[in-house]
Amino acid sequence: MKKLPINHLRRAVFATALASSLVVALGGCMSTPASNGPKDVAPPLAGASGFVYSANEGDDSISRIDLATGRVMTLPVPVTPHNVQISRDGGRLFAVGSMAGQMKMVASTAVPVSHAHAASKEPGGLVIFDATATNAASATLVTVGRGPAHVVVDARGERAYVSNSDDDAVSVVDAARGAVVSSIATAASPHGLRMSPDGREIYVAATKGNAVSVIDVATSKELTRIPVGKAPVQVGFTPDGTRVYISLRDDNAVAVVDTKTRRLVTTIPVGRSPIQVFATPDGNFIYVANQGTEQQPDNTVSVIDVHCNVVVKTLTTDNGAHGVVVSNDGSRVFITNTFAGTVSTIDAATQRVVGSVRVGSSPGGITYRPASR
Repeated sequence: MKKLPINHLRRAVFATALASSLVVALGGCMSTPASNGPKDVAPPLAGASGFVYSANEGDDSISRIDLATGRVMTLPVPVTPHNVQISRDGGRLFAVGSMAGQMKMVASTAVPVSHAHAASKEPGGLVIFDATATNAASATLVTVGRGPAHVVVDARGERAYVSNSDDDAVSVVDAARGAVVSSIATAASPHGLRMSPDGREIYVAATKGNAVSVIDVATSKELTRIPVGKAPVQVGFTPDGTRVYISLRDDNAVAVVDTKTRRLVTTIPVGRSPIQVFATPDGNFIYVANQGTEQQPDNTVSVIDVHCNVVVKTLTTDNGAHGVVVSNDGSRVFITNTFAGTVSTIDAATQRVVGSVRVGSSPGGITYRPASR
């Protein structure tokens, strides 16, 4: 073996010590280069089970991917769906968007197709139907506010909350009655929203308000507004509910908020135009989909280590990475790619993209249902 000169040895020892000190300083977190995974490899994937649903704005449809068989079923719905959400028990699917046909009249090349719903001036709809259904014939259609963007459902599946971007409000829907029972004022242009793990609060990202509205579920009232940065799009709670991560589309960053103090903790640089964020069940990582624009699409997913609040991995999917959801067991992460018309799967253990499958046109929102439900 060739011996190194003493000065080279000293440099090597110093470099090793420096790397070790950085690992300690970052709490064991070190970023790694972007990694590419195989493309156009459809499920089934080894060990995969359950179903993934994507909201396809380009053709007024929802796609259901059977992860065990690889079968993709796409069914038309009476709205142009921007977001889709499964109920806690896995029995019902909730989809929101402008009424089908409205967006066909919106002619604007300046607005990405995944956010065209914000240009609507007519009331939109919430569709509620059986998650196992092969069509939406028996679905309940509820008229909500203008420019509906996202929907969340309480643990019992009794109330659904829909953000209406053009009304600066959240509609509260009685799921059993299929009717709006109240409306909650928020900061300007509410978009993504999620309920805290304890079910007591809802955090709503307001893209034009540059803030997050905090809603008290018991009283259906806005408690406060937290300034976070430019154009917040979606929020994601850690499983213990102590932190919320918010994508800042126009800052190319993710904001971190302490839910106890309701103050901004830090801001983390990510890819271009981040859209959705989602935490792993163990609370260790946040996955961030970076969409970019139609003119300059991004195709990456930033992986944030929660303990260090730094990006430790950047993964490459397909053009227009938009929606994010993690399987209940934490083994897989699913990404909708709006401009590519695909859903990519990430193996969480290896941090690799292991496949992509084609769904409907311009998929945005995404949700996961376990096979046992």
